[in-house]
Amino acid sequence: MTDTFKYKLASTYRTLDINGTKLLKVRKLVRDCKMDLPWGDEKTVKFVTNVGLITSNGPDGHNIQAAEWTHHVSYSPGLIAVCLGKDRTTRENILATKEFGVSLAAADQNIMSSVAGGSHGKDVDKIKALEELGFKFYKAKKINTLMVEGAALNAECKVVNVIELGDHTMFVGEVQEATAGKKEPLVYHGLKFWKLGEAITKPAVSELGKIKSTVEKFRKAG
Repeated sequence: MTDTFKYKLASTYRTLDINGTKLLKVRKLVRDCKMDLPWGDEKTVKFVTNVGLITSNGPDGHNIQAAEWTHHVSYSPGLIAVCLGKDRTTRENILATKEFGVSLAAADQNIMSSVAGGSHGKDVDKIKALEELGFKFYKAKKINTLMVEGAALNAECKVVNVIELGDHTMFVGEVQEATAGKKEPLVYHGLKFWKLGEAITKPAVSELGKIKSTVEKFRKAG
């Protein structure tokens, strides 16, 4: 909490004690000091992510969900974090079984990603729908779920931490088995799917030398 916020809160409390409307005004103050970043907002669409195809098998059977908030968060041990909405079938399955699969969608799996992200697991058997469309799955080795065939990366995870974050739940999974495919990953940005483009060329040797000398010039002592 910042000093400015503390001062505003303290000042508001003094005013509220006089007026007798402390609770109402403090709630309004907290709301005024908070900022949401809603889905599809001009600010939130600036992020660039993978598309994680999260597989699970629990009370609602086999399921798959597209999750753009899928992140590699530790090298050793290998940890992957996924953030899921609190009304999701995948969330319920993972809470029950403490395991999940992560298949990073490949660049040619945009249709699969749309189907996985466009329906609720309680309403649609997305696994069977995707198989009907020609997509394939295989049985995981270390967990009791399916994995996506032809994905850019497949990782089988056991849950080591569950964190409630605002309107989402973060599951941190320790990787039990992982294989990298040969395809490039699908990219999600601005509510659209993209392919990776041209790599940015490194600066010339002379420019690299200037950059290095400038960094050294401002290196902190000790």
